[in-house]
Amino acid sequence: MKDNHDPELDFSTVLASTVHDMKNSLGLLMQSWNHWLERLAPELAESGERGVIEYESLRLNGMLMQMLGLYKLQINQLPLHPDWTDVEELLQEQLARHAEILEARKIHGRCRLDGIELFVLDPELVGSVIGNVINNSIRYTRSAIHLSASPHDGLLLICVNDDGEGYPEHMLGRRGRDTQAADVRNGSTGLGLYFAQCIASMHQRDGRQGYIELANGGELGGGEFRLYLP
Repeated sequence: MKDNHDPELDFSTVLASTVHDMKNSLGLLMQSWNHWLERLAPELAESGERGVIEYESLRLNGMLMQMLGLYKLQINQLPLHPDWTDVEELLQEQLARHAEILEARKIHGRCRLDGIELFVLDPELVGSVIGNVINNSIRYTRSAIHLSASPHDGLLLICVNDDGEGYPEHMLGRRGRDTQAADVRNGSTGLGLYFAQCIASMHQRDGRQGYIELANGGELGGGEFRLYLP
């Protein structure tokens, strides 16, 4: 009789490998898509379907990255590589990745810094968190998404604001790594928030740990995602 606990058949490992292959396939698909767009007439290339395909592709890529990241967290193999990082460059890079979608949906995106230039953080992990929040905000905002960074009580505070309806009441407040984020009953697994919580809490300095916070209002009157890093 075959041992059901055979480590070679561990489902989480098989799933992680499959997700990695899916992510590579998606990358090749989008590369071919971009080559195809270059050969289309402008009136065809700028169709509404283009925005849908590119937005959903970014969203799918973000979800696959989150799943791989959470798997690596589970087996303690998600490395943290903190380094001095140009915060404005980091935020502008994430806006640039969504520039075509923002333009297609007539969403104004901008970035503002207040008293902060360089900060020690993992640019790849933090960038993935900010990118996922932007991608989510695109679904709910009306006309604007603004990014900002500033010092706050010895921490770096990065905010993503939109002018949509805001977050549901039950989602508001501070979230650390131990906070429950997944809630399939509400139609969302919450993996994006949980991933953001984990990445924030991996950043630690002088006994302080990063965290995220969800609020409504902010500079645009809609939802406000806050990332605090020590």
